[in-house]
Order: sequence, then structure tokens, then C-alpha cells
Amino acid sequence: MNKTQDNKDFNSVNLISLIYNWRKLLIIIAVVAIGASYVFTMPFFIAPKYKSTVIMFPTSTNSISKALMTDNGGGKQDILEFGAEEQAEQLLQILNSNKIRARVIQKYDLLNHYEIDADSKYKNTLLYQEYESNISFMRTEFMAVEVVVYDKDAQMAADIANDIAALLDSTKDAMQKERAIKGYKIVEVEYNKLKTETKQLEDSLTELRKLGVNDYETQAEAYNTQLAIALSHNNASGAKALDEKLKTISEYGGAYVSLRDELENEKKQLSVLKTKYEEAKVDAEQELPSKFIVNSAYKAEKKSYPVRWLITVVSTISSLLLAFLVIIIFENIKRKKFTFS
Repeated sequence: MNKTQDNKDFNSVNLISLIYNWRKLLIIIAVVAIGASYVFTMPFFIAPKYKSTVIMFPTSTNSISKALMTDNGGGKQDILEFGAEEQAEQLLQILNSNKIRARVIQKYDLLNHYEIDADSKYKNTLLYQEYESNISFMRTEFMAVEVVVYDKDAQMAADIANDIAALLDSTKDAMQKERAIKGYKIVEVEYNKLKTETKQLEDSLTELRKLGVNDYETQAEAYNTQLAIALSHNNASGAKALDEKLKTISEYGGAYVSLRDELENEKKQLSVLKTKYEEAKVDAEQELPSKFIVNSAYKAEKKSYPVRWLITVVSTISSLLLAFLVIIIFENIKRKKFTFS
């Protein structure tokens, strides 16, 4: 154990001695690394980039009608409630969609802005790689969604970030509207069809009422009672009139009852379908934001990239470590040559 400790002490002494003996070279390397890092991080070599950020929370509602029009407590949602993990993941998928990327690229002419050769065989690949390196989306620990944009133009970075947040609503609405409008058309056709059928039943009942059939059960009971009274009083003319009325309701009574019951059932279905029709119409025609903006992007006053002090520190430490490794190898080779000689 003592021998091992002595070896450690000896190696430490040798290491310090080695650094001291090569101190001038190490200092020169450090100075050169600092100078080179400073020079090569200047705007002439690395274009500075400015950072802009938008932070937003997703909403918990997708259907406007369910949020605002549904009466049952289990189906109604709070339009002011923040979304959870599922909604945040949905927003991220939409933000990463080709639709948003294409609209941003077209609006800001990013092919020319990123100085990509329009005649290049791989121009789209290079453009998408540059887009993804400068524009990113992530979920925060609080279930918010963050849009981060880097650009050499500070104002453009802020504009792109804000536009992406705005495009989120229009893109999601377009996706949902396509389905909502088709659903609305289906319900509209069925609703109008049922309204027409209901009107036909009402017209048929109106014609029967003109014939004197207004309430089959009540009329039949009343006429039979009056007929019995008339017969008991030997009222032949009255009995004959009542008998004619009984023949009329007997002839048309069955149709009346059938139409009346069918109309009642149709009206119940029409009421249910009308609710669905109104909900589908709201979903197809109205819009609600799918996000709550916490922070909007603004023009940055200071660049965020490159971080010159960090590059300088890392470059200097890396250069010193590499130089020290070369020195150790050189000293070992030198020692072996001296031993063999």
C-alpha cells in the first residue's frame, strides 16, 4: 500500500513537473486558441442568430357544440380549461406538419433567405434541414408547447414564430372543418327529409279534420253516448245525424289514429335531429382558438448564437488537453529512446 501511494505521489510530481517544463508552449497554445476562437466566431465567419419564442397552452375542447351547446354534464366541456398531455402532443404533431412548413417557407421565401441554390439537385433536402435546425417545437414540463425560432434577422425570427402560432389554428381548423362540413351535410339532408315527411303528415291530418275527424277516441265516445240518448228519446233525426258522423269517423278514424301516432313519433325524432343539426352547423361554420398564448414572440435585442465565451472556453480546454496528450506521448518516446541508448 505504501508503495502504491509513493507511485501516486511520484506520478503527481511528474505531472506537475511536466506542465511546468512545457508551460510556455501551453500558454502559447491557450493564447492562440482564445484568439482563434474570438476571430472565427466573428460575424464574418459565423452569422449571428437571434432567438424568438412563443409559449402556448393547448385547449381541452375540440368540438364547439359540445363545449357550448350540449346540456348533459358528462358531455359538456369547459372552453376555458387548459389541455393536458394528449392535446399538447396533438399540437406538436400539427406544428411539425408539412402544411405549416410549406406555408412558412413560401411566405418568407426561405429558399433564398437561407441562401440555398435553387438549381441544386437536393435543394428541398437542404431547405428542410435548415428549417429544422432553425425552427423547433417542444413540450415544456408544464404541458405547454414552445415554438423556438433562430434567424439572422431578429424581426424575421419573431414574425416567423408568431405566424407559426397563428397557422396552428388555421391548419387545425381546416383539418376539422373538412370532416365537420361533411357531417353537417349528412345531418342537413336527413333533417330536411324528416321535416318534409312531418309536413306531409300534418297536411294529411288537416284534410281528415276537414272531414270532421278531429279526435277519434273522444269523438267516437261522445257520438255513441249521444246516439244512445237520441235513441232512448226516439229522436230519429238526431240519431240519423249522429249515425252519419259515426260512419265518417269509422271510415277515417283508423287512418287518423295511424297518422297521428306516426306524426307524434316523427316530431320526437325531428326534435332530436334538429339538435344534432344545430350542433353540426355550429361545428361546420364557427371557429374557436385551439390554444392560449402565454408569451408572444418579440424582436430580440441580443444575439443568441454563437455563444462566444462558451466556444472560447471549450476550444481552449480542448486545445490544452490535446497538446498535453501530445506532450505526454512525446516524453514517453523520448524516455524510451534514452533507456535503450
